[in-house]
Amino acid sequence: MTTTVVTGATGGLGEAVARAFAADGATVVLGGRDSESLAALADELGGEALRTDARDEYELERLMEQASKAGDASGIDVVVPCAAIYHGEPGETPLPAESYSAFDDTLRTNARGVFAAVREALPHMDETGRVVVPTGSVARDAEPGFGAYGVSKAAVEGIARQFAADCEQAVGCVDPGTVDTGLHEFGGRDPADVAGLFTWAASAPEELDGAVLELADWRGD
Repeated sequence: MTTTVVTGATGGLGEAVARAFAADGATVVLGGRDSESLAALADELGGEALRTDARDEYELERLMEQASKAGDASGIDVVVPCAAIYHGEPGETPLPAESYSAFDDTLRTNARGVFAAVREALPHMDETGRVVVPTGSVARDAEPGFGAYGVSKAAVEGIARQFAADCEQAVGCVDPGTVDTGLHEFGGRDPADVAGLFTWAASAPEELDGAVLELADWRGD
């Protein structure tokens, strides 16, 4: 049985991803800032949970240490760092008007949080470990009004590529397209409908490593 760690697991995409891995038989270890929702989901999925702020590397360290001892095996097999924030109204936060505090917190959560999650997980992963990082097209094709969030997603892809170059483990990104989550009000696909992209990517390390995989790759379009 594999052990999968998901941050940002208390709703939206993170919760859907956790459910998908649990349905595939993984022991899921969940991190997030809403302790009650986190504990309830862990109980439902037969996993474990620890309140975790992705901005705090020490909390991520504790999460990964707990995950390494979860389930029947020692170590972590898969990490999916889903924790993310958006300050302001999506599409209405142009970079020239972004406050320093919003910029710093967005990068600290969305980009540094990914870096810290992977960095703290690696000591508990062998060479078969896999890291699946959510991204979006705004990382590659800038759109007006997405400010620090767009910058953070571009940074996330760079972080994943560099880990892929520097590590034995497979590290890559997946782009599920527009997903209907609490980060925006643009609608989009139900998170449950795209969660399979993440479990599939984790099962295909050679395709994942250093790449950005999309729905078409999963579906074979």
